[in-house]
Amino acid sequence: MPLSLVAEGPLSGRVRVPGDKSISHRALMLGALAVGETVIDGLLEGEDVHATAAAMRAMGAHAERDAGGRWRVHGVGVGGLLQPAGVLEMGNSGTSTRLLAGLVASHAIRATFVGDASLSKRPMQRIIMPLSQMGARFSGNGDRLPMTVEGASPALPIEYRLPVASAQVKSAVLLAGLNAPGITRVIESVPTRDHSEWMLRGFGADLTVETLPDGARLISVHGEAELKPQRITVPGDISSAAFPLVAALVVPGSEIVIENVGLNPTRTGIIDALAMLGLEVAVEDRGEAGGEPVGALRVRHAMLKGGEVDPTIAPLMIDEYPILMVAAAFADGTTVMRGLEELRVKESDRLAVMAAGLAACGVPVEELEDGIVIHGSGGNPVPGGATAASHLDHRIAMSFAVLGLNAKAPVVVDDARPIATSFPDFLPLMQRMGAATR
Repeated sequence: MPLSLVAEGPLSGRVRVPGDKSISHRALMLGALAVGETVIDGLLEGEDVHATAAAMRAMGAHAERDAGGRWRVHGVGVGGLLQPAGVLEMGNSGTSTRLLAGLVASHAIRATFVGDASLSKRPMQRIIMPLSQMGARFSGNGDRLPMTVEGASPALPIEYRLPVASAQVKSAVLLAGLNAPGITRVIESVPTRDHSEWMLRGFGADLTVETLPDGARLISVHGEAELKPQRITVPGDISSAAFPLVAALVVPGSEIVIENVGLNPTRTGIIDALAMLGLEVAVEDRGEAGGEPVGALRVRHAMLKGGEVDPTIAPLMIDEYPILMVAAAFADGTTVMRGLEELRVKESDRLAVMAAGLAACGVPVEELEDGIVIHGSGGNPVPGGATAASHLDHRIAMSFAVLGLNAKAPVVVDDARPIATSFPDFLPLMQRMGAATR
């Protein structure tokens, strides 16, 4: 399904983006481990989250959307997951795969995970290492899908220092620790998104966070937990909000407001990165949803100034780098982004794919081993006139669709279908702001 967008004038309006994907996954999983009914408002209705819901149903929980749009999850309790009758189809969702592997790792069940062509290329060694230390056994296709996990009962509590900054690995170990006797500890040298910590405590887990003398964070969870059902409101996903935000930034005369965006400090790296390049995003209507801060983002068309994006910010916005690269393509001067090795093991090699696609669209770029150098257009339209390969990657597809809004010749995304994994309302939302399909 090819897609090409054009801005026939300034973008405007007040819009809302889908619920936060990270929170949606965790709400379903922890609701399935609680005893009783968890009610979720604002759950992301995307394919990745539906994969998680289907997996929880396959392991004994009841998870359904009611007539009013709320999700109701009747859990089985920690330790109560059942053997799935068939394989667990993960589609494109690496988060579902890695976090669910953590759940299975400490239950006396066996589960086989399969995924699409993109997910089947993504490495799983980073979760296999700690979960194997807890007693789980892995078999299948090396460190790729299809992957079979045989849980340990009882699992062994461990202390694990993350070798790479990864909220998925941290969360997989903590989720496994819920059903392991004793205390499971995870040490992260660099802070990563902390939705798991907030939500585990909200469901009643005994979890503590300490700062060690070297500045690292020590997260400890007591096993054999008894989780209590919750009422959860999922805030808007800042990773999704980044696309209309940058669209308004690069289309002359635009001004939009994105309402109810989650502003967890471990997720706002895109706002900080834009500030490094000279743009202050105004935050209005601050409040709280699901125990986390939210607000409305007001953004106007503006000229970014080229500069260096601090690489220490990468763990707080790794998913937003493709759209930040689009913003940098219109900056005044040269932008350097480094510390991006993690982009090479996402849904695609996002570093290589973005460099190739930007170059094809006439943007001068240099791909580095750990980053990219982008020479901006000074606010002028980019040449365009190319077809960008999405590589089954939703964020790549949306990024090049946004690039095409201010291009001299059309930018065509070869396949927009992957967008449904995280942002099924992307095209209607962009059209409500004033964009049109070519």
